[in-house]
Amino acid sequence: MENSVKNYLEEHKDRFLSELVELLKIPSISADSKYKDDVARAADFVHQKLLDAGVDHAEVCPTKGHPIVYGEKMVDPSAPTILVYGHYDVQPPDPLELWHSPPFEPVIKDEKIYARGACDDKGQVYMHLKAFEILNNTSGLPCNVKFMIEGEEEVGSENLETFVKENSEKLSNDVILISDTSIVSNEIPSITIGLRGISYMEVELTGPNRDLHSGVYGGAVANPVNALCELISSLKDEKGKITIPGFYDRVLEYSEQDRNDLNARPFDLQEYKDDLDIAEVQGEQGFSTIERVGIRPTLDVNGIWGGYAGEGAKTVLPSKASAKISMRLVPNQDSQEITDLFRKHIEAIAPPTMKVKVTEHHGGEPTVTPTTSAAYAAASAAFEEVWGKRPIPTMEGGSIPIVALFKEVLKSDTVLMGFGLDSDAIHSPNEHYGLFNYFIGIETIASFHQKLANSVS
Repeated sequence: MENSVKNYLEEHKDRFLSELVELLKIPSISADSKYKDDVARAADFVHQKLLDAGVDHAEVCPTKGHPIVYGEKMVDPSAPTILVYGHYDVQPPDPLELWHSPPFEPVIKDEKIYARGACDDKGQVYMHLKAFEILNNTSGLPCNVKFMIEGEEEVGSENLETFVKENSEKLSNDVILISDTSIVSNEIPSITIGLRGISYMEVELTGPNRDLHSGVYGGAVANPVNALCELISSLKDEKGKITIPGFYDRVLEYSEQDRNDLNARPFDLQEYKDDLDIAEVQGEQGFSTIERVGIRPTLDVNGIWGGYAGEGAKTVLPSKASAKISMRLVPNQDSQEITDLFRKHIEAIAPPTMKVKVTEHHGGEPTVTPTTSAAYAAASAAFEEVWGKRPIPTMEGGSIPIVALFKEVLKSDTVLMGFGLDSDAIHSPNEHYGLFNYFIGIETIASFHQKLANSVS
């Protein structure tokens, strides 16, 4: 890494951090319509910071939902073009009472910044703006760079597909670079090469036409909460396998050698349990923890409600009960097919005492990125230069549904160059991001630009 890059980073570290703090103060919660103006405010912030960093053109592009921020700087038609993708929207911060400090009042403690979105994805996407600024103001930008930063990733990127298809020429590129994943640890850098897909559903059961007195009617009228719990419990067998007919028909089965290679990555099970304060792990029998979160599909209840949940007691037999359920999918599975199988199965097993409603929220496809491309080699070389260690390839349990669409529409491969840690509590109370990760991420991304340009020069 050139000294000019290191020097610029050191000289402007305080500003780089204070700018991120300002972005983190904006409650850009895409799932809640009450925050629509705040989401738009975050888009405007990113737009202005792109201009400040030195892009030649930037715009806030409206969609049917939240806006997409686009920016670009084209330095040389013969140089490679990088499309940076990320998102400025964040998950809801609930439950608020579990936060040690307010989620949109960033706090720096123990060399970490605590706020909703600190790691997912404001902190990680902002690294790209700062790496771009550094190169633009020091050694010169060696690649053409385009930015596409959206505001709906946390709700399924509903309008991004339309935007990408309508602007495929504008978005043309040689590689897509995303920092919305994690590394094994700060001692063991890694590059994510696989992501699971997702099918996100909601199930509502309705029994009687109104809430009933549980003494007067209990025992004679079916309880939707009881029925929903029984229905959900039937979706997995005693071995942790999902019972929906056809669910595993397309699941990619890995060879023993592939599984051994996957399990060879550094992983301390006791440390994993201690971090989560759990006595034991669980999951599909016959697979390790690494395999369960990387190459096996899942089904989990993300929320469940019905009846009385306020303070004190209310003897009620509820009229309705609902649950939100997500299924993480692996290579060869198709999200729409799984959605249809889920709906058909739930409607088939719902008890005759209930009316059932199954709603699809969003879906996305699993993806595996190549390790043989020039861009992957550049990413690996950048890690090795900055960290002093060659990164290992990993499969990650999360989902970035748009990656498969990028390959389909833009014909581009993606490099998943994340810097978060599994312990950063994304989607949870007290989300945080290490200052080490933020600053070394900026440096590594700048190195990636230079390595990629050198590889094709």
